[in-house]
Amino acid sequence: MEERLQKYMAKCGVASRRKCEELIINGRVKVNDEVIITLGAKVIEGVDIVKLDDNIIKPEERKVYIMLNKPEGYITSVKDEKGRETILDIVKIEERIYPIGRLDYDSSGLILLTNDGDIYNKIIHPRVKINKKYIVSCKGEFSKEDIFKFEIGIDIGGYITAPAKIKVLNVKNSRGLKVSTVEVIIHEGKNRQIRKMCSALNHSVITLKRVAIGEIKLQDLQKGQWRELTAKELEYINTL
Repeated sequence: MEERLQKYMAKCGVASRRKCEELIINGRVKVNDEVIITLGAKVIEGVDIVKLDDNIIKPEERKVYIMLNKPEGYITSVKDEKGRETILDIVKIEERIYPIGRLDYDSSGLILLTNDGDIYNKIIHPRVKINKKYIVSCKGEFSKEDIFKFEIGIDIGGYITAPAKIKVLNVKNSRGLKVSTVEVIIHEGKNRQIRKMCSALNHSVITLKRVAIGEIKLQDLQKGQWRELTAKELEYINTL
């Protein structure tokens, strides 16, 4: 059965479909020794020979689905051009895996990784608006007006965020300054979005931790620890 080249590559655990499309456009992919640079190409598994940088790629035999509690100071990518540590320096397994979505360098918490392109797309596709929950500590105290603005959408520099949810968990005094801990729920994933939203309200973020993606929860998994998803968690993803 024919399938799009980028989908086949994602199934092989190369990268996400979007990243695979970039690899194709950049002329790094061959099908039966012919360089392919268009995205409409299709291949047949077991018949066509697909190469990335002249190395044959094949579908991963074992599908892997991993939850990681990312510590601060790690990049959410396969490689980093600046030589910084990535989450694959923590999750070291034989299969080639890639992160589903992102979590910025200074943030911690739940990130999922897989070599299954279909599962990746179930979570990352724009039509699937999965709520993501964060626990955030910020400078200052949120007023009712701040909360209202947060919940209707904030201009974070040429982009108005979708309505979000925010709940103040506590406010403490730290060295003469008020520090608020809030629970934030969004379904978007713009770069450093929550930090920008808080900053727009003059509340700079101190710490940010993602604790849930939909019904998949971090729970008591410690920073730097990872585990494979349970059958129940996979069943949930497949219903998306």
